[in-house]
Amino acid sequence: MSSHFEECSSDTFAYMELAIQQAKLALDCLEVPVGCVIVADGKVIASGRNRTTESRNATRHAEMEATDVLLEQWRKDGLSKSEVAERFSKCILYVTCEPCIMCASALSILGIKEVYYGCSNDKFGGCGSILSLHSSSTMPHFSGVQQRRFYKCIGGIMASEAVSLFRSFYEQGNPNAPKPHRPLANQTTD
Repeated sequence: MSSHFEECSSDTFAYMELAIQQAKLALDCLEVPVGCVIVADGKVIASGRNRTTESRNATRHAEMEATDVLLEQWRKDGLSKSEVAERFSKCILYVTCEPCIMCASALSILGIKEVYYGCSNDKFGGCGSILSLHSSSTMPHFSGVQQRRFYKCIGGIMASEAVSLFRSFYEQGNPNAPKPHRPLANQTTD
């Protein structure tokens, strides 16, 4: 992971703003506020936001939502696996939070070209915070699993805006979070 802002164009910030808008939609739906857009040839071709609560499916992260849109469209268009791989190799993902280990690995298997993200993901980050799945060759190869491809990854783009959305989400309280099994540290007992 790199955070070299000189590598970022004004387009990068414009696309990240669109990802922030997707994250705001997630927040409005009481989802963890992560959003993304996928760009090819200077055009947004897919967008996604977290839908884990709405779908009751823990894998429905913003990145998976956006890639599924593309996979479905390209399937309808009759593209072969090699044509899909070729198209993904030209795509750039802009996401408000560092992809988690699951999403970073999936993006590697899909062969995405580049990823730009907002804030780091200190608990589950797959692009440098916990693992470096965008560049590491330390992951074992499993028989029958598609070859992974490495991709350029730049973090810290509009990070303060992304963190602000997370703060809003957690300050309002997560109505979907499980009830704690033990008393919270700041609670007093009478």
